[in-house]
Amino acid sequence: MVSSKLSLKVILTCSLILTTALSISFTHIQMHQQEIIAGQLENEARVLFKQIVITRQWIADHGGIYVEKLPWTKPSQYIKNPEIADVSGKRYIKKTPAMVTKDLALYTKDRELFWFHITSLKLINPENAPDAFEKDALVRFEKENIKELNTVEIIEGSSYFRYISPLYVKESCLTCHGTQGYKVGDVRGAISITLPMSKTVAMINDNKKYMFFAGVITVLSTMTALYLMLKKVVLSPLGNLKESISEFSKGRYNVNNNLKTGDEFEDICRAFGEMTTKINEYHRTLNERINSATYDLTRMNKRLNKANNLLQEANDKKSDFIARASHELRTPLTSIKGAMDYISAKLTIFVDESPDKKSIEDLCVFFDVIKKNAERLIRMVNGMLDLERIELGAYDWRFVPVNLSHLIAETLTYLQVNADEKGIFFSALIPERLPTIADEDRIKQVLINLISNAIKFSPEGSEITLKAYIEDGHIVTEVCDEGIGIKPSSKTRIFEKFYKEGNKEGAGLGLSICKSIIDAHNGIIDVKINTEKISGSCFYFKIPEQGSAEYKQRSFTSAADKEGM
Repeated sequence: MVSSKLSLKVILTCSLILTTALSISFTHIQMHQQEIIAGQLENEARVLFKQIVITRQWIADHGGIYVEKLPWTKPSQYIKNPEIADVSGKRYIKKTPAMVTKDLALYTKDRELFWFHITSLKLINPENAPDAFEKDALVRFEKENIKELNTVEIIEGSSYFRYISPLYVKESCLTCHGTQGYKVGDVRGAISITLPMSKTVAMINDNKKYMFFAGVITVLSTMTALYLMLKKVVLSPLGNLKESISEFSKGRYNVNNNLKTGDEFEDICRAFGEMTTKINEYHRTLNERINSATYDLTRMNKRLNKANNLLQEANDKKSDFIARASHELRTPLTSIKGAMDYISAKLTIFVDESPDKKSIEDLCVFFDVIKKNAERLIRMVNGMLDLERIELGAYDWRFVPVNLSHLIAETLTYLQVNADEKGIFFSALIPERLPTIADEDRIKQVLINLISNAIKFSPEGSEITLKAYIEDGHIVTEVCDEGIGIKPSSKTRIFEKFYKEGNKEGAGLGLSICKSIIDAHNGIIDVKINTEKISGSCFYFKIPEQGSAEYKQRSFTSAADKEGM
């Protein structure tokens, strides 16, 4: 099927090219032949014209010619002594060159050989009046000084070649035409010669038919030879090569089954055989490598499964330890804090009644230090436990629709007392609605941490600015203070666990917890630093506006987990 399509395409293409080339060649040949035939007609007409002119000149040089008077002829009324008689009484009439020319024209026309016509713009005989072609030629002969003209005309359905050339006044012509004002060298008139072209046209048509049939035979014979050659030289080897490729695809290719054509097909077949040998060798090597890799992967999978089991066991033990540590640490710390509160309250009552107020006041200060450190330890333990649960994925997230504007306002109200103690005032630029989907408690925890740090490290009487806005599909929240600032070298480490800059208070867990919470919301948290002057800092975080499909999936998963619990 492929071979048939290929041979058809090649034959059709070659036929088109050959037909086009033959058509162009035959057209040029035909045009050249027509030019040759036209040239022959023109030469023939030119020879006839010269013969007529020579005949006229000979008659004019002899002063005319006398011919025997026939019964139907009449002497001309335009010449002197038009008729004479000899001694025997036989009569003759005088013929001028124009009269002889006219008689010869009628004579040749009657025999359908050709005819000619003598004409002039200054007529003596009205019968010599020019037709349209002759009149135009006479005018051009006088104005343009050209020597001849020719054309092809259709007369009564037949083609005729017409030739015309001027007659010039000579000394012998003045005898008859001197009274018309001519002088030697003037255009007296012209002789037009008309040659029938019926035989010429028939010959041209026959030649066209011959060339057409010759072209058809040439194309058919060439295409037949081309098809036979293609079948033997191209299609047959191509079919064998196709069969070899098909056998190779089925895994039954014989490397020794090569073509012996001695041309490019043999080279292709040999190259294909070499390729199949290399492919088979590559497949064999590849199978060995795959088997080896499969064996190694199986061993590695067993090791990984064993390691995963150990890791899962370690995670379970770690989770169990965190749960136990959470219970074992929080319970005594809470008891200690309660006891410290109780003792501090009693001491406060007792200090007013005791005579040794100084000792009791020192004891109160001591217990106050213990209380603050206990509270700090509780916060650190709670932070560590929360951070570990988040990192282990054991935290129970609750993603719900939240208006972040209300959450920021609530946080500012909650921390207003702490700000008032240092004379710090808030400046908030927050729109009425900032809708998103988030864990409300955890985002509030981030806000409390950032604003508390701003209050803690800001000087008294300073200002803390809060901004919230939507940018590129995210809600951006900024907390900017006028505190001591952060060094540029510390920017990349402030969100690490237990990192503290200098002797700053705290366990170094607050910002790390904030980062874990924002990461869980598919957001970003960072700090802007003024590189020109180390004072003031501006922390910000971004979370997606209206939440994302990931949040909704998490919310659904959390609810499902909760139902499973």
